[in-house]
Amino acid sequence: MEFAAAAQAFTDHLEKVRRLSPATVRAYRSDLRDLAQTVGELGVEEVSLETLRDWLWRATQRGDARSTLARRAAAARSFFSWAQEEEIIAHDPSLRLVAPKRGRTLPTIASQDAMTALLDAQRSAAATGEPDALRDHAVLELLYGAGIRVSELCGLDVDDLDLARGTVRVLGKGSKERVVPFGVPARDAVGAYLTRGRPVHMARGSRPSPALLLGARGGRIGPRAVYSLVARVLAPFVGADTVGPHALRHTAATHLLDGGADLRAVQEILGHASLGTTQIYTHVSAERLTATYRLAHPRA
Repeated sequence: MEFAAAAQAFTDHLEKVRRLSPATVRAYRSDLRDLAQTVGELGVEEVSLETLRDWLWRATQRGDARSTLARRAAAARSFFSWAQEEEIIAHDPSLRLVAPKRGRTLPTIASQDAMTALLDAQRSAAATGEPDALRDHAVLELLYGAGIRVSELCGLDVDDLDLARGTVRVLGKGSKERVVPFGVPARDAVGAYLTRGRPVHMARGSRPSPALLLGARGGRIGPRAVYSLVARVLAPFVGADTVGPHALRHTAATHLLDGGADLRAVQEILGHASLGTTQIYTHVSAERLTATYRLAHPRA
């Protein structure tokens, strides 16, 4: 069987049978397309362990990150395991394929003082009543106040909000629903946008939308617009050239732990399936504590 045809069948299986997210399917498709360039005209059954090692070696030579190499090796193992189950191949050549371990890097976060300054500036801009400023303030307060993902934010409908209780219902990874609390500043920012900003945005659209956050043309705001907003306002506060909405999620989690929140409670808020994923933020807090100690203690 041709490699390209098998890869297409595999990604169709991921999408229609296993019902993985579109982003995950795209990642698998991209990795297998890259592998196809190394495989060339070989059939699936002709791909050997040496072929796969050569593929990863080439990726190393062109400077791919260790996390990318690890992900691509995992994609290859998943593909060949599926191919063996489907009896496309008799033996799985990827069983002994080893990729570099992912390097653990601490996420970019902003300090509490930086977040206060940033959000105070956004509140002042929103006080003008300009619709985009009202929406941008609501976006930033929700990302930080609720610690939600950008995809979860953009997917919110008005009916998902409970302003009285200060909670929002989000649809996370794997279509798992959870209810997340947010604070008074976020409630006030969202309430102001609903009252004074959203109606103006809605009037610009061709038809009514249930979406909470609307773009300039009245449709649901997209992740790209949120990325652009966060990059513009947050980068100066964290000293990074590139920073996205996830930095606010990282920041929210770290500040929760710094404030004494239980790790499992943070896991529930963030919607992590594994506590191990949440534990990265304990490392961030430890790093911050160590840095503070070294700066402040006379015998550090």
